Amino acid sequence: MIPIVLLLVSATFRPAHPTVGDRITVDFQQPVALEPSSKYEIVSQRGSRVVIRTFEPRPIALSGRTGSLLFRDLTIPVHSVLQPRDNLTPAPLKPPLAEPYPRAPFGIIGVAALAMLAAWAAVWILARRAAAAARPEPAVPPADRFRSAVIALRDHPSVPRRWARLADAVRDYLAATTDLGRELTTTEVIARAGSAVMAEILRQGDLEKFSPWGARAGDFVALCSRALELAPEEQEAAA
Repeated sequence: MIPIVLLLVSATFRPAHPTVGDRITVDFQQPVALEPSSKYEIVSQRGSRVVIRTFEPRPIALSGRTGSLLFRDLTIPVHSVLQPRDNLTPAPLKPPLAEPYPRAPFGIIGVAALAMLAAWAAVWILARRAAAAARPEPAVPPADRFRSAVIALRDHPSVPRRWARLADAVRDYLAATTDLGRELTTTEVIARAGSAVMAEILRQGDLEKFSPWGARAGDFVALCSRALELAPEEQEAAA
């Protein structure tokens, strides 16, 4: 910092070599009140410090009061930012840098479009499934259900409890086609139906369900073939 002394008033300022447009901080020894001037701009003034600025490349003279003393023409040199004998020719302009093409917005739009398509596809698939679930399945005639169940039991020996399943298929068929409901006992069904094939199937089924020894030995395949005669295929066509 460079001291300024004028009679009994001294001050320091910085930067040491201010140029046009610099903020010049001036520190006095006592609180200062600087007089306004058209030659400089008072940026701030607080206590013993004042900040000024000028845009003229020539010394500026400060005047005001510090403590009980008046001072005038306290000079601060201000230098130009131009070189000596500068011809004031502006520096050549550089072409602007090319901005990179923005790709992020298109990526976001693409992701949003894919998400929307996925959502629409999910809605469409769920709507199709709901419509299919709500569509009533065509009723299968009791004779067809009975024949399918008997054939499946006949052709698959590994199915467990085949006698009991065959008896259940007979009871379901009778309940669907006659007044012999499933609440009737085997004895009641046999007494009212009067079929030897049906009686043998129902008894074998009860033995497999309730007897500790299981069903008696018998020709299951042959009995299934005889059971199919209870619901002949021509029956549905005639109905």
